Amino acid sequence: MKKILIFILTAVFFSGCGVSSRVTKEDTLSVQPGRPAEGVYKGVRRRVAVAEFSNKTAYGQRLGTAASDILVTELNKTGNFILIERERLDKVIQEQKLSLAGIIDNRTAASVGNLLGAGAIVTGSITDFGVKTESGGMLITQGKKQTSSCTVDVRVVDVATGRIIFAESGKGTAERSSGTFLGMGSKSGYDETLEGASLRAAIVKLTENIAEQINSSCIWACNIAEITQERIYIDAGKASGLEQGTVLDVFLPGKEIVSPSTGLVLGREQKKTGRVKVLEMFGEDAAIVKLIEGNAEKGDICKINEEKK
Repeated sequence: MKKILIFILTAVFFSGCGVSSRVTKEDTLSVQPGRPAEGVYKGVRRRVAVAEFSNKTAYGQRLGTAASDILVTELNKTGNFILIERERLDKVIQEQKLSLAGIIDNRTAASVGNLLGAGAIVTGSITDFGVKTESGGMLITQGKKQTSSCTVDVRVVDVATGRIIFAESGKGTAERSSGTFLGMGSKSGYDETLEGASLRAAIVKLTENIAEQINSSCIWACNIAEITQERIYIDAGKASGLEQGTVLDVFLPGKEIVSPSTGLVLGREQKKTGRVKVLEMFGEDAAIVKLIEGNAEKGDICKINEEKK
C-alpha cells in the first residue's frame, strides 16, 4: 500500500511541477504558411513594405510594433519578396506627416508605397487581445494556466491602383502551464512571451494568403534607372530574381486614370515603345540590359515579356 501511495505521489509531483507551453493557431489552412510549395521560391520578387500595425486594444502599444515585425519575419521566410527596411518606411511616413502607428486608408498607403518603390504595402491592426489566468489543484498540488489570445486584421494594398487586394483576420492563442507540489516547483508569474506567441500564431495563419495575393494580383515592374552612351541600367536584378536573358517590354508611363466616384486609380496609360534583354547583373539589385526593339528612355517602365526570353 505504501509503495502504491509513493508511486501516485511521485507521478503527481512530476506532472504538477515545472512549466509547459502550448501555442495554437485557429486556422483552416492545410499547408504550412510561410514556406513555398517547392521549398525554394523561383521567380521575380516584388518589393513589399509592412507598416507598423495600429493597436485598437487597451493593451500596451508595443503590440503594434511586435505584430509588424513578426509579419516581416514570416514574409521573409517565404523568399518571395524584397522587404523594404522599416527605417525607410518610417522616414517617408514622417516626411508625409502621417501617423507612425499604422497607415489609415488605402489611398495614403498607395502614395507611401509609390515613394518607396514598393509593389504592395501591408497594413494591419490588433483588434482584440487578452490574457487570463486559471488556478486549480488539490491540497498538495497547485497549478496555474495562463492563456493569451489575440485577433489581428491585415490589409494588403496594391500600390499601382490603390486597391485593397486582400483583407482577412487571424486569431491565435498561446498557453503556459506551471505547478507546485507541497510548495516545491515552479511558481510562475506573468509570462510576457505569451504576447509574442499568440501574435505569431495569428499572423502565421495569414502569411501564405498574403503572399499568394501579392504574387497573383500585383504586376511586377521595374524602371529604367539610367541610360549612358554604352549601357542601359534597370533598378532590378539578382535580388529581384531576374535572370540573364530575360526579355522585358518597355512602356512609356502616361496619365493615371482615376475613378471620379471612388478616387481609386483604375490604371495608368502606358504606351509600349520597345523591348530590352537582360545582359548581366549590376550591384545588389540592378541589371544591365540591351535594347533589342524600339526605343527606351530613363524613367520608362519595364515588365516581363512572357513570350520571349
